[in-house]
Amino acid sequence: MSFKSELKEFLMRGSVVDMAVGIVIGGAFGKIVTSFVNDILMPPLGLLGRQGQFADFKLVLKQAVMEGSEVITPAVTWNYGSFIQSVVDFAIIGTAIFLVIKAMNSLKRKKVEESAPETPPEPTKEEVLLTEIRDLLKNK
Repeated sequence: MSFKSELKEFLMRGSVVDMAVGIVIGGAFGKIVTSFVNDILMPPLGLLGRQGQFADFKLVLKQAVMEGSEVITPAVTWNYGSFIQSVVDFAIIGTAIFLVIKAMNSLKRKKVEESAPETPPEPTKEEVLLTEIRDLLKNK
């Protein structure tokens, strides 16, 4: 089998296509959540801290070294605002994925329960004969 045909067979399998669709949708969902956090959720929190944007919250560990108006060495900062925004992004995306997987598992369980037989299967001929033999031996 040639490389091209093997690659085509691999890419056209259902699981690979499903995974690709999931990655594209996940990327788009991640952008939506990031925009929600950065543009909707965090600005009011930034106003509470009186620093403007939440992503600008930082702790200066070492001041910048300046020579006139020129920066010789930039300031060393701990940018905890950006980190907190990333944590909020992760929490929202993780919760959404959890809810989707929980819903899928719930649907899968319902499907399995529906397909399960409600009545036990009829005994085979061998089982019937063995039961008759057992009962005859008991009566003797």
